[in-house]
Amino acid sequence: MLSQISISNYTIVSSLDMEFAGGMTVITGETGAGKSIMLDALGLCLGDRADTKALRPGAERADITAGFDISNIPAAQHWLRERDLFTGEECLLRRVITAEGRSRAYINGSASTLQDCAELGALLVDIHSQHAHQSLLRRSTQRALLDAYAGHAELTAQVEQTASDWLRKGRELELLTGANDERSARVQLLRYQVEELDTLALGPDELATLEGEVKLLANAESILTGAHQALELSEAGETSARQALRLLRDETHATTAAGDARELLESAAIQLEEARSSIARHLDSVEVDPARLAEVQGRLESIYDVARKHKVMPERLPELHAGLGEELQNLEAGGARIESLQAEMRELAAAYDTLATRLTRQRGAAAKKLTKATTAILNTLAMENCRLEIALNPVRGDAPHPHGNEDVEILISTNPGAAPQGLGKIASGGELSRISLAIQVAAASAGTVPSMVFDEVDVGIGGAVAEVVGRLLRELSGKAQVLCVTHLPQVAAQGHQHLKVSKTSSREAVETRLARIEADDKVEEIARMLGGVKITQQTLAHAREMLESE
Repeated sequence: MLSQISISNYTIVSSLDMEFAGGMTVITGETGAGKSIMLDALGLCLGDRADTKALRPGAERADITAGFDISNIPAAQHWLRERDLFTGEECLLRRVITAEGRSRAYINGSASTLQDCAELGALLVDIHSQHAHQSLLRRSTQRALLDAYAGHAELTAQVEQTASDWLRKGRELELLTGANDERSARVQLLRYQVEELDTLALGPDELATLEGEVKLLANAESILTGAHQALELSEAGETSARQALRLLRDETHATTAAGDARELLESAAIQLEEARSSIARHLDSVEVDPARLAEVQGRLESIYDVARKHKVMPERLPELHAGLGEELQNLEAGGARIESLQAEMRELAAAYDTLATRLTRQRGAAAKKLTKATTAILNTLAMENCRLEIALNPVRGDAPHPHGNEDVEILISTNPGAAPQGLGKIASGGELSRISLAIQVAAASAGTVPSMVFDEVDVGIGGAVAEVVGRLLRELSGKAQVLCVTHLPQVAAQGHQHLKVSKTSSREAVETRLARIEADDKVEEIARMLGGVKITQQTLAHAREMLESE
């Protein structure tokens, strides 16, 4: 779960440190106070795109760190161990954004890509924004939601990989059996590229060896100067140590301390002598050789030129060489390769059919289960007449599709007797918000992610329905950590922990603060949410009643 977050110089936050507990945490505050800033900052740690406009005015960089307790998240531990990033039961995700537009991401102190942060973040946090009902209109979002609920990530990955392999081999087969001119042009280009890499003849470890050698040769004079000085100091130190040893060998120096000193001096003299020998060998291994330096630099320049030409990193040249050589060999093999590809594609098609059929079966079972859970929640949200279906529509075409044999579409009917249709055609804004919330809560109840974040998903909801939403989120917090940004007192009253966002302004700057509130402060905040600007004894009493009945 999310255990802590630290934010520095992000938008209107100069410095913020907050620790989190399990259960349900609500975040409230005045409109415009910056309730969603913390969640936006968390999103950056999870791989969201950065914008330099998000920096606090006048700051050189924004620095955000999110800490997670992963002691009960084996999937995250496995992901980290596979990449040698596991450091224990706490995982730290950090994002730094500079005023120059540069952005850096770190996982447990190691520089990482945004894609890695997003992959790991998907195992740690599930964020549902107030605009989730808009993204829910997209078929791709609906399919991803159902697959996440079903928990068959490995199967969907296998289906996607098998389809991709089939399509890739299909393109190669098309090239082999296509126009001779196109194939001949490709063969000619490959021959030229392979011959160029053959001529370069870069060995597996040659690049690292050459770079180390050029560094040594380029700094030979300064290395020799420093080594000679070290040798002189070692000789002088050894001489001094032996002189001191002779002075203390007189019989008058018979104390224990003198004996200890003699042992230390003798050891120091021996070590200095060994150090002098090592430095001498070091001097013998270094020489000023301008001709060899020019030769190594020329070789490196040739390697770098070829790498730039092929638009790869120099260390990737051997891999590129092997790949181009294999493609050339396959193209030149002609008919034999065509037969081999056709056989491979038949095997992949059979494997795809097996995997995709299993995926269809699992999607069907998950769709029924999710429909039932969502319908039960919709009934509590004053939408008893709402009829929801999750349709699995067959994909047209004979080629394997990376997403399986069907498109996933959520259909809805809000009036009795009306045929279910797509969400965008039927639901109003308020209805869509409630439907989206019901689906999200039902899907989140599967417990696939240990932390759930709801950012004002209760927009457009009020009255008795709002109280139901609060109870739903509190119930969900028994299965996963829930963080909820809300403007509804009925939801806020259900929180185990309550964080209040406040904003202060001065001539110099605007500042947002986040603080944990308890007891009377919590009552006052609920009363503010109930009664607006003027807080009366009646609203305070109502707030206490809501908190006591949580």
